Amino acid sequence: MSPATILVVDDEQLIRWTLRERLTAHGYDVVEAGSGADALAAFGDAIDLVLLDFKLPDTDGLQVLRQLKELQPTVPVILLTAFASIQTAVEAIKQGAYDYAKKPFEFEQLLLTIGKALETSQLRREVKALRARDSEPHAFDRVIGESPAISAVKAVMAKVAASPASTVLLQGETGTGKDLAAKAIHYNSDRAARPFVNITCSALPEHLLESELFGHERGAFTDARQQKRGLFETAAGGTIFLDEIGEMSPTLQAKLLRFLEEKTFKRVGGLSDLKVDVRVIAATHRNLTQSVREGKFREDLYYRLGVMPITLPPLRERAGDVALLVDHFVRAFNREFKKNVKSVAPAALKALDGYSWPGNVRELRNAVERAMLLAEGDVLGPDHFSMLAAPTPITSGFTLPLEGVNLEMLERDLVVQALQRAQGNQTQAAQLLGMNRDQIRYRLEKFGLDKLGRPMADEKPA
Repeated sequence: MSPATILVVDDEQLIRWTLRERLTAHGYDVVEAGSGADALAAFGDAIDLVLLDFKLPDTDGLQVLRQLKELQPTVPVILLTAFASIQTAVEAIKQGAYDYAKKPFEFEQLLLTIGKALETSQLRREVKALRARDSEPHAFDRVIGESPAISAVKAVMAKVAASPASTVLLQGETGTGKDLAAKAIHYNSDRAARPFVNITCSALPEHLLESELFGHERGAFTDARQQKRGLFETAAGGTIFLDEIGEMSPTLQAKLLRFLEEKTFKRVGGLSDLKVDVRVIAATHRNLTQSVREGKFREDLYYRLGVMPITLPPLRERAGDVALLVDHFVRAFNREFKKNVKSVAPAALKALDGYSWPGNVRELRNAVERAMLLAEGDVLGPDHFSMLAAPTPITSGFTLPLEGVNLEMLERDLVVQALQRAQGNQTQAAQLLGMNRDQIRYRLEKFGLDKLGRPMADEKPA
């Protein structure tokens, strides 16, 4: 490691010479300046620390300190003066000085201060580098795509990340990348150094979800043997991502609304209000406007969440992005699987581009992953992608009735028959219909069916 370079700024040549000699003897490189103008001219990326005299012939040290901090905020500055006072020291620290030393100074003490300042500066640089490395996978340019639809969304995401907005609502079909968008917003905001906490609202029953989000006090319920901090407390200063917000119960919707409006909440079983600063990013694949009309989602919460709405476009509306995504996934799986797939055949790319992708980017990623696992050569062809194969019909010899047929009813009935024949095994049902599992799941949501093909309790049969 090269020695640190210290800029010594003092109008007295004897003091500059003394400091240079003694600092050089301790392994530092020294640059000298006799005025504020000379100091600013000598200051640059090579300077690691500044020893700055308070009284200079052309200006005062505080003015130079402000200018240095504008140029390089992370470089520590130690102010030297024979005119010590509490007011001067306080003002120097306010302006960003690392420390303050009175002339005549004790060199060993000054040396110790210099060492601590350089160590602090190095730690700050390392933390900054680590944060940059952690946020790099979530940069907006990592949201793959150049189509007008996704480019417009990325522009909005960048504006939201830079804004003080405390709530963001991400909408879009399953598999469009709402989780990636949430992370991109967080890691490109001034909250990036604080936690990003993710929870899926449909993954836990109501009482457990409430405890996870808001925490609980000891004795709040049977198994509450000790106090627990919730995810809102854990995410303080950062972001909490509430995925599948449309599945949240009415009781929790009310409690979430109160938090969004007042920035306070109570732990389960608690009496006192707790206040935290956290950005809430909510996501859903459901049509919340329809859920509001059906009485399943609070209208006031919907409008409170929707202050900054972002709708992720489905893959079928992102013209030209399929090829870019396929190339990205091939390179990623080459690294993961230690493969050497060099390209995708033009016929395969054309077919992939023309496919409807009901499972969106997630379905495309899964399709490329499967193709890469099965591929033995260095080129992926149409036969490596199962969704491009012609569907295998359940029955043959079907004759169109004279009165015609309702295609949506027919599609629903075929899905129900396949699920019943496969006894709820979605993979087997997909094979019977010549589909993949994501396509079956898409149709279950579309028709409001459970895994056995029965209407969901809160849905009316189509």
